[in-house]
Amino acid sequence: MRKAAIKRDTKETKIAVELDLDGVGKSAIATGVGFLDHMLESFAKHGAFDLSVAAKGDLHIDMHHTVEDAGICIGKAFAQALDGYGGIRRFGHAYIPMDETLSRAAVDFSNRPYLIWRVNLPRPKLGDMDTELFKEWFHAFAMNAGVCVHVENIYGDNTHHIVESCFKALARAVRAAVEIDPRLAGASPSTKGVL
Repeated sequence: MRKAAIKRDTKETKIAVELDLDGVGKSAIATGVGFLDHMLESFAKHGAFDLSVAAKGDLHIDMHHTVEDAGICIGKAFAQALDGYGGIRRFGHAYIPMDETLSRAAVDFSNRPYLIWRVNLPRPKLGDMDTELFKEWFHAFAMNAGVCVHVENIYGDNTHHIVESCFKALARAVRAAVEIDPRLAGASPSTKGVL
């Protein structure tokens, strides 16, 4: 059962995440940050993960802690559900077009987390959300899932389309990478024998 449940309580946020890697894309997302909710629903749908996120954060200050801590908890849920990364395909990539925009993501579940973020966002806000916070979410996810993530917006003009195509590209890349490879019979996808 490739499932996980994470709870994280700090003075800044209280977050509960449930994840089923072998789901069908169902989601129940409530972070208090509308655009983040929209992106996480899309992430679950296009990744075919069942994902529940309930977050209460210090939004009276700003959205930073809630966005970053949601990324931390979702990343930890992936690491827990993958339990050592045995038997998975490990690598994944995806190109996602969205109207005038094209973005790509490539991932390696190697237990060597890293983020390359080549995304320029034309507007400083989407709704009430500071667009600089999207990099914070991707970074927190990568570091806590133990995944090397490269995200690049190849071209695009509309900030909403750019961000959404990045989340969908990540979802599809992760979906491919965490899929069970029947040829490995549960073995580590590494010449080291362990990740």
